[in-house]
Amino acid sequence: MDLPNDSALRSLLPLPPSTPLTATRHGGSSFSSTWRLTASPSPSSSPSPSSSSSAPSTTVSFFLKTAAGPDARVMFAGEHASLNAIADAVPGFCPRSYGTGELETKPGAWFLVTDFLDLGAGGGGGGGGKSKESGESLARKLARLHTTTTPQGDGVEDGRYGFPVPTCCGSTVQDNSWKTTWAEFYGECRLRHILDKGEERNGPDEEVRAAVEETMSKVVPRLLGEGHLQGVRPVVVHGDLWSGNHGRGRIEGRGGGVEEVVFDPSSVYGHSEYELGIMRMFGGFGEGFWREYGELVPRSEPVGEFEDRVVLYELYHYLNHYAIFGGSYKGSAMGIMKKLIAKYG
Repeated sequence: MDLPNDSALRSLLPLPPSTPLTATRHGGSSFSSTWRLTASPSPSSSPSPSSSSSAPSTTVSFFLKTAAGPDARVMFAGEHASLNAIADAVPGFCPRSYGTGELETKPGAWFLVTDFLDLGAGGGGGGGGKSKESGESLARKLARLHTTTTPQGDGVEDGRYGFPVPTCCGSTVQDNSWKTTWAEFYGECRLRHILDKGEERNGPDEEVRAAVEETMSKVVPRLLGEGHLQGVRPVVVHGDLWSGNHGRGRIEGRGGGVEEVVFDPSSVYGHSEYELGIMRMFGGFGEGFWREYGELVPRSEPVGEFEDRVVLYELYHYLNHYAIFGGSYKGSAMGIMKKLIAKYG
């Protein structure tokens, strides 16, 4: 496939059509091929009178993912919407997506093209430490994301929980149907959905199904409904924020320096504490991060049930990992459900 000359891809880039473009392999992904697109300045590159694109005065790069099949179309559409929802809420927190589509040079293959994020410019990111260049910590940026009111328009439904398109957490296509309450969304679109997905992949499991059904009918209403979480409004969350999906780097073409960044999101407009489930599950966020974040984003009421809510949110990710990988994740999920059912059932 001739990526530099693919008309569907080039039509989404903010470049004149004649700009020289090269594609080289860059990084790695479990679900896609990843590329660095490099646009070089050229004396002959000039915009047409009707175009807002201008030829680059210096070399500029873009990041490209490609993959084949219908799941790739869904995955890239979800990541495109997620990146831009985060970038709209907190500019500079993640690369912005230029778009997604089917490659003209390889029908059946799909692509996503975004800003190029140079993680090598800033090294690894962890804890709550500040980037010298941006002066804003990961905790502060995430707090801004989790306290920014959901925007209106572009398929976003006021005051409801969900997302305009499906997203993927790993290889799992998530149901983001709009729901009136967070308890309904988390129960139906996360727990029941991943239960069904797991059985599609691994076959029926009566023990897991019985535990999930009881968790949905007893624990979810008790912790997330029944007058709890008063005053909570949906905000955009990253959705898959483990330590491997954040770092320190520079987003090319945005005029900024090295700063705390996130990538590979799987967003939803939901309860901000939902984000903390996978962050706690895999760790990698230091005491300084949690202390600063906690000062900026108060725990939802009732505060005394905060830890159990986060464990309930961890459950989804254990079930998702069990659906994808099998193995010991079942035992971890069952352990969480047994404890929560014993306490709240």
